[in-house]
This record gives sequence, structure tokens and C-alpha cells, in this order.
Amino acid sequence: MAARTPGLGWFAAGLVFAAMIAVPGVLRARFGVSEVLTFWWAYVLTRPLGASFADWFAVPPQDRGLGLGTGPVTLALLTVIVLLVGALAVRARRAAPMPVAAGD
Repeated sequence: MAARTPGLGWFAAGLVFAAMIAVPGVLRARFGVSEVLTFWWAYVLTRPLGASFADWFAVPPQDRGLGLGTGPVTLALLTVIVLLVGALAVRARRAAPMPVAAGD
């Protein structure tokens, strides 16, 4: 809706949401606005931010996109997510204290 209704296009809509997602950080850092409010503000905007850029990659050029297709874009994003979650799991495991065996 943000890309089509005002005629922004997918990329410009993504930039608008990127700017909007930065606002809670500024409000929290500069003005001490509630952590809960700023968290939920940013959390709610993650969906349209990601969708705008994913659609920009996927939709055909006649619709002002890059035309990569939904399949390749989905596969690429899934790969990135799996790699990041895997890296976080490895990092957490390395940071965890070693268990002490019984009787030591």
C-alpha cells in the first residue's frame, strides 16, 4: 500500500520505513521516551520495512522492481536468516560457562 497508493515505488517506500524505524532510537536516546513505546514502534515497522525491500527485489522492472522473482528472493533471505541464527547459536555456545562434572 505504501508503495502503490502514493506512487512511491518499492524502494522509496523502504527508505521511508527505514527513516521511520530510526525515529524511536532517536526519541529514546535524546528525549528518554519509554523503552516499551520505542520497542513496539520499531518492532511494528520491521514488517513493512522488510516487505518493501523484498518486494523491490522481487517485482518486475515494469512495476519499478529489480525483477529477481519471489522464489530467489525468498531463498536468499532464508539463507541469510539461517546463517545469522546459526552464528548466534555458535556464539552463545562458546560464551556459555563450561559445566562442572559431579564430584569435581
